Amino acid sequence: MNMLPDEKSQKAFGKNLRSVREDKKLSQEEVAVLSKISTTHYAGIERGEENPTFSVIESICKALKIKSSQVLPF
Repeated sequence: MNMLPDEKSQKAFGKNLRSVREDKKLSQEEVAVLSKISTTHYAGIERGEENPTFSVIESICKALKIKSSQVLPF
């Protein structure tokens, strides 16, 4: 079974993250630090270029104090 990410979902996830982050008036760097990932990796996730692991998604959601259902496009 091929488990490549759906590019549309990846981009929608990133767009949703950016919207929440901006609503909370946080920088990409602040979210990355709180999530314990690099700013470059976080920025790539927001652009839909990176495919984050479950643990990274969990860390980002905890950093933003949101439920994953608020940003996952499925």
